[in-house]
Amino acid sequence: MLAAYYKKNELEAGCDEAGRGCYAGPVVAAAVILPKNFKHPLLNDSKKLSAAQRDALRPIIEEKAIAWGIGVIDHEEIDKINILKASFKAMHHAIAALPQKPSLLLIDGNRFVPYPSIKHHCFVKGDGRFASIAAASILAKTYRDQLMQLLHAEFPQYGWDRNKGYGTEAHRKAIEKHGLCTYHRKSFRLLPQQGELDY
Repeated sequence: MLAAYYKKNELEAGCDEAGRGCYAGPVVAAAVILPKNFKHPLLNDSKKLSAAQRDALRPIIEEKAIAWGIGVIDHEEIDKINILKASFKAMHHAIAALPQKPSLLLIDGNRFVPYPSIKHHCFVKGDGRFASIAAASILAKTYRDQLMQLLHAEFPQYGWDRNKGYGTEAHRKAIEKHGLCTYHRKSFRLLPQQGELDY
């Protein structure tokens, strides 16, 4: 059972990201402020839901949330600043996009770069503990999946419509065959010998 809040008297925003471990594409974060009385039987950590369940929950979360925001950091910036910093930066962008400022941030994970003038608490596996973080995980995942579908249309040989840029066996074999494309994260060790750019 997901907790409705961490501190009863705070306006809490749950924050999570998607795509941190991917070989290609952006990292996407979401921040969500839910009403304290928000409940939905499907709401859970996005990794425990099917794509259809996540897609069904997204418009409900967007409609019922007090506020929500999305942050995106692309593959080029990930390569420049590293994936951990990029994940935090995406979260900061998502928080900045909130039309209402929260008083407390609930962060999924064990580390965070403090956001100016807002307190935060980190929670390992927080997306399975708090409703607002679970909602953020669903928005981050569905927005990122949508972006990867668009990139798949440009480079269908990598199967991003199925693997979403993660390092599946099929994705690795496609890299071996076709080399890396412009959307691959070059700072990641993707193969024992990196392929050449395939524009």
